Amino acid sequence: MTYKKGDIVTGIVTGFENYGIFLSFDEGYTGLIHISELSEHFVKDVTEYAALHEEIPCVILEVDEENKKLKCSIKNTPFALKKDALIDHGFAPLKKQLPIWMNEKLLEYENEKEKN
Repeated sequence: MTYKKGDIVTGIVTGFENYGIFLSFDEGYTGLIHISELSEHFVKDVTEYAALHEEIPCVILEVDEENKKLKCSIKNTPFALKKDALIDHGFAPLKKQLPIWMNEKLLEYENEKEKN
């Protein structure tokens, strides 16, 4: 198989580092999905995007034929968007919780006001 920039291929997850996910491909090729190519959101833990030995579809960004290495991305792919939907990013949990806290405090305030 010949790999080309822009191709969508399936790789098997072989390992993780804080900076990305390592993959293996046919014909002895290996690949890396850098943390910056996992999501448009802040990524705290790369293991939230894949499991060891999982097959994941990715887009080839660069091909190094001499060393049989691929730079890959899943950013904005259907696969990553599904993962993103399951992960709380940045201030998203706060955004969810803030109206609840505000209502609780408002009720406390109103109860205190009624007592006085």
